[in-house]
Amino acid sequence: MIDVLEAAYPPARAESWDAVGLVCGDPAQPVEKVLFAVDPVAAVADEAVEWGADLIVTHHPLYLRGTTTVAATTPKGRLVHRLIKNDIALFTAHTNADVANPGVSDALARAVGLTGDLVPLQPFPDDPWRGLGRVGDLPEETTLDAFAAQAAAGLPATSWGIRVAGDPSRRVSRVAVSGGAGDSLLAAARAAGVDVFLTADLRHHPASEFMEAGGPALIDAAHWATEHPWLDSAASILTARGVTVETRVSATVTDAWTRGY
Repeated sequence: MIDVLEAAYPPARAESWDAVGLVCGDPAQPVEKVLFAVDPVAAVADEAVEWGADLIVTHHPLYLRGTTTVAATTPKGRLVHRLIKNDIALFTAHTNADVANPGVSDALARAVGLTGDLVPLQPFPDDPWRGLGRVGDLPEETTLDAFAAQAAAGLPATSWGIRVAGDPSRRVSRVAVSGGAGDSLLAAARAAGVDVFLTADLRHHPASEFMEAGGPALIDAAHWATEHPWLDSAASILTARGVTVETRVSATVTDAWTRGY
């Protein structure tokens, strides 16, 4: 099981600061049920225990900055204790899933309606088919307003939906996307000559300066929502590679923001 996941999402492709791979659990443990989720949080652990999962695969790491304790007096420590007590392993594919082919941004691109071939927005120098983000085309040209509505419908609902910067009547056909925080790819989106860049976690000043310099248009969605489409893709990889397990994509909304006004 772990070897199949690591073949799809090579740990060597993760950023140096990242923490990916098996967090807890015995690699030799038999696995019959695998739960896929964006975040390793208590609500996901509850779902895994209730369903009887043997393994949770998440996108976000549990311990990103290291730790000196897994004491049950801390939220993350309690999670580790609960997983171990219930014989549930935890595996993470984070930045290595971001740059995989197919990876997080491929799934996002399909969810918002891009069709045909996709290419990395920021490819690796040694591999033009892997890298951050994706660029692709809509089936037909539309307006920014219509595409934003289509993107909102294609992504899981969150309390704050999506935000748009640009003329609602602008014509769009070429689109760049990047799951998760996309500030670092603004220059790449402009260089790619796209009509709109869809990502998450855009800050005021970079977005304002980007639009003042001529765009392209921006769509800012919830971080969790842009990464959730990857879960179905990751689950399908196990099936495609002949792994006989029952898979389930978590229906638990773990977006940090719970209400908008």
